[in-house]
Amino acid sequence: MTKRLSERDALAMIGFGRHDLASERDEPERIERITRELRNGFRALQDVEPAVSVFGSARLAEDTPEYRATREVCRRIARAGYNVITGGGPGLMEAANRGAREGGGLSVGVNIQLPMEQQPNPYLDRRFECRYFFVRKLLFVRYACAFLIFPGGFGTFDEAFEALTLVQTHKIPNFPVLFFGGDFWRDLERQLDRMHARGIIDDEDRRMVQMIDDADQALEILLGCHQGLCAELGRPPLSPR
Repeated sequence: MTKRLSERDALAMIGFGRHDLASERDEPERIERITRELRNGFRALQDVEPAVSVFGSARLAEDTPEYRATREVCRRIARAGYNVITGGGPGLMEAANRGAREGGGLSVGVNIQLPMEQQPNPYLDRRFECRYFFVRKLLFVRYACAFLIFPGGFGTFDEAFEALTLVQTHKIPNFPVLFFGGDFWRDLERQLDRMHARGIIDDEDRRMVQMIDDADQALEILLGCHQGLCAELGRPPLSPR
């Protein structure tokens, strides 16, 4: 059974203590903490491009087909010249970092301070730890030229739709957002089709969500983007390993 957080722990996860809600006197200190975390995060990840950010469940273990698929896809993209950024934790994050290291890529983890679950995995070449979720998500986006989404829970959906919203609103370039996992995403596809039929999302929005079956498909899309959009943006070239 999943442990239910206390109010205090829940507030701590987003960077607040109980006293923080009652007073504005600590605001300058909080702003300084946020600024320092951003500055240190930018410094830690400044040389990781070209990179992809990979999102997936912390709770799917090594003996699952999802773990094996994530590891293989990330090994292949690392061999193609990409580095891999994850949340640095267990499960499919571990699988992605493990595959990246096996493929000769830089394996990066942007960890988060949590009262449960989020221990760093052993396959990280570089690790940066965040107190704030919004700083962590900014780092996922800032240095990535694609987003690979594997089966996951609330956090995975949050990260995936953050990327989709930023592409939709042109806050970031039209980088690929690729969903792996076959049947896992079928209900999501049906929901997107209903939204499209009602006019809640348009044709371009619907095309942003790409369902991918294997590493070959992913590489074709990633390499096409890198030769086109990424080259236009002046992103670093790929060096296959």
